[in-house]
Amino acid sequence: MQQNSILIVEDQIKLAQLLADYFSQSQFQPHCLHDGNEVIPWVKAHQVDAIVLDVMLPGKDGMQICKEIRQFSNVPILMVTARVEEIDRLLGLELGADDYICKPFSPREVVARVKAVLRRTQTVEAPSKQLELDDERYQASYNGQTLALTAVEFQLLKPLSREPGRIFSREQLMRSMYNDDRIVSDRTIDSHIKKLRKKLTDISPDQELIQSVYGVGYRLINE
Repeated sequence: MQQNSILIVEDQIKLAQLLADYFSQSQFQPHCLHDGNEVIPWVKAHQVDAIVLDVMLPGKDGMQICKEIRQFSNVPILMVTARVEEIDRLLGLELGADDYICKPFSPREVVARVKAVLRRTQTVEAPSKQLELDDERYQASYNGQTLALTAVEFQLLKPLSREPGRIFSREQLMRSMYNDDRIVSDRTIDSHIKKLRKKLTDISPDQELIQSVYGVGYRLINE
């Protein structure tokens, strides 16, 4: 079986090695970098299946690294931060990361989160056949069946379906739903998500297509 390669970018050497040991036990091939300036040249020179990227690094910080990688690669990136409140800021910057992990964490959780991201990204073509959107007619279908969506629900579903696996904050979803500057509460977003989920599960009861990310927002799951 071919091993997935994982790049761990973490300036705490002991923590990086601990993660590398756990990934090795899970049949990954880990490589560690400790300085932000080394990351872009390494990624351009090597084939890597996923990156665990700390935000605070010597040299170049993780946010800048993520933005630069996204200019030439769609490799899954999991951002790591020591401050839970920073996740909102990272989401607001729309860096293109696939997941966000807050320290302190369990190494097993990090391995599990990477595996989950790889399952989503490696099967990215499947949901596009299941979920189809027609922008001109404001119509959507799931598993070949038409969804009776309101205009707001359609606008809400659109960004989620275009970037499956990506976490969207409620503020980002609000901006996609309304093109004016109206103020909409989190409860309004949650209410629309609830209605949208019901319409999807009415067609496919065994699949939960839209997943809540506690304290952060929502993402479309394509497993």
